[in-house]
Amino acid sequence: MMRKAIRGHLPKNPALEALLPKVKGNMGFLFTKGDLGEIKKKILANRVGAPAKTGGIAPNDVVIPAGPTGLDPTQTTFLQALNISTKINKGQIEIVSDVHLIKKGDKVDSSSATLLQKLSIRPFTYGLELLSVYDNGAIYDPSVLDLTDDQILTKFTNGVKNVAAISLALHYPTFASVPHLVIDGYKNVLAVSIGTAYTFERAQKIKDYLANPGAFAAAAAPAAAPAAKKEEKKVEKKEEKKEEPKEEEDDDMGFGLFD
Repeated sequence: MMRKAIRGHLPKNPALEALLPKVKGNMGFLFTKGDLGEIKKKILANRVGAPAKTGGIAPNDVVIPAGPTGLDPTQTTFLQALNISTKINKGQIEIVSDVHLIKKGDKVDSSSATLLQKLSIRPFTYGLELLSVYDNGAIYDPSVLDLTDDQILTKFTNGVKNVAAISLALHYPTFASVPHLVIDGYKNVLAVSIGTAYTFERAQKIKDYLANPGAFAAAAAPAAAPAAKKEEKKVEKKEEKKEEPKEEEDDDMGFGLFD
């Protein structure tokens, strides 16, 4: 029925055909006009705990933390059979150290399932799982929704750098490589101008600097000196303002208090 509904909309929206291979098994569609990242957070927040069942495949690692278990000492033999170090403390069994009971992808055996049931531990979760995301004709993995704006910007920047590097190596102009080509061309023209009598406005400034660098240093020094003097005056004024209240306080304490 879902495939038939999609095919019925293909004449108006051919991009929906990409969804047909995804329609299989126990799945459904969630439609939204909101932010996809927020929708994913809401779906994951509504998952509930599920017990470990014998024969099931563990979707994640299961670690039993060290500490009191609430089990009476008669259960010690059962824990020892699973190679779990325990001790008796205040009338109950206490696990000495963390126990990595089940690894992700392993099949849950009956002993592990029974132990988790005795400890009232629900190690797995049950709920909706995002399989794919469809947006404006594109289908991508839900993990893309976890990317931040900074990560996306970094990946985009790295991609632009790679395109620019390949374009420059192949001498093929692209939007990414043209700015580099223009700058390299300007550098070449500037080098020719400096090495010959040919000149233009920007090149002449560099030629003048290379011919007499001391003149530029002398011109920069007087400009820096007045700025330094202004800073000194500001500091002196600030210090004078701070000293004035102190003198008034001394006069009051010496005479005004007893007049």
